[in-house]
Amino acid sequence: MEEIKFRHTLPIQLRFNDVDKFGHVNNTIYFCFYDLGKTEYFSRVCPGVNWEKDGIVVVHIEANFLSQIFATDHIAVQTAVSEIGTKSFHLIQRMIDTDTGEVKCIGTSVMVAFDLEKHESKPLPEEWIEAICAYEGREVRKGKH
Repeated sequence: MEEIKFRHTLPIQLRFNDVDKFGHVNNTIYFCFYDLGKTEYFSRVCPGVNWEKDGIVVVHIEANFLSQIFATDHIAVQTAVSEIGTKSFHLIQRMIDTDTGEVKCIGTSVMVAFDLEKHESKPLPEEWIEAICAYEGREVRKGKH
């Protein structure tokens, strides 16, 4: 697999309630940060989506925690699409310290296009796929790398 180039970075403002009694960001909060990154990524890459009709749902998510994030750290979430199938795509995200560049956590997820009116999965629209490939600067469709 080729090296992922993260073209999307979203600075995160840490809040008082993100930090637990040990002085570091609680592990459950990372998933909220990843959600913020996903939301911002898709509003930038696919701005014309009708989110009341079309949806994207998480069907699998995991995280590898590499280093603690403390309340005084300056962090950002980076997001990239690594692979697109017919109905689903894979995201890779990471939390980084913006002062040092240190990767604090790597998250991966599988997302599925979802018809909110019919309540079922659906094929990814070709315009989404083309917009994502253009934004990523490379072909990310399965079997076309």
